[in-house]
Amino acid sequence: MTNKLRIDVSTDKIKHYLMSRIDTTNPVEVEKVGRYLKHIEMYRRMERKVKNEGESVTIKNGSQTFIKSHPLLNDMSKVNTAIINIERTFKFIDEDNGNQPKYSASDLI
Repeated sequence: MTNKLRIDVSTDKIKHYLMSRIDTTNPVEVEKVGRYLKHIEMYRRMERKVKNEGESVTIKNGSQTFIKSHPLLNDMSKVNTAIINIERTFKFIDEDNGNQPKYSASDLI
């Protein structure tokens, strides 16, 4: 039997991992880590609220009743996109190369 993948990693572990991979003397990179963590916390709060309230909500308008998706699902998608965009901008250092920035051939394109 395989072990389930845990996605509920603490933000402290994420912060420690990211801070060990970036140039901590660069205030921009450190600020990106802070923004990244805030977005993760925001996403998790929205996820808990949707889980408690359900993925669909019933809207009553007079005698009419509508079932719609939870309004936070759209916001969760936007926050997820922001998280991914922040991830793309991290400039990780390469410990095997004297803590120099890690570049690849695709960075030239």
